[in-house]
Amino acid sequence: MEIRAEKVSDIENITALTYRTFENHPHHEPGAKPTEHLIVNRLREANMLALSLVCEDENNIIGHIAFSPILINGKQSTWYGLGPLSVTSEHQGKGIGSALIRFGLSQLKAQDIEGVVLLGEPQYYARFGFESQPNLTLAGVPAEYFMAKALANNIPKGEVGYHSAFFES
Repeated sequence: MEIRAEKVSDIENITALTYRTFENHPHHEPGAKPTEHLIVNRLREANMLALSLVCEDENNIIGHIAFSPILINGKQSTWYGLGPLSVTSEHQGKGIGSALIRFGLSQLKAQDIEGVVLLGEPQYYARFGFESQPNLTLAGVPAEYFMAKALANNIPKGEVGYHSAFFES
């Protein structure tokens, strides 16, 4: 297993992997088609995909993680958003997602990124030090599902904003 930065030749495989990972996801409306693959592509096209990592086995890409800059109180920050995170169904539960998260966080810390936020399952992401922060919020989202992890300094106070790639249809 190897984790590395994405290459242009990976884009098609990342798109397919992300689509399959989120197809019939329990947090989607029944019958809804996934859009997470479109988010990654729009972030890439807007040059806002700050860190895009793949995990591959001997033959294929089996996991992908994306990080992109966020706004805090409408201003640029030194914080990023994690997501989406995708792992092939046959490799889920084998530590691939965990390895991608840990590697990604170490890369961001080395780049002097101060912290990371995400929208996800508290039971999963708590093991990496993510937790709900009352002073850092995302409008319209239950607080327990919006989590943050400081990589340096303290957690800022304010409202988080994601790039428009997350909201386009």
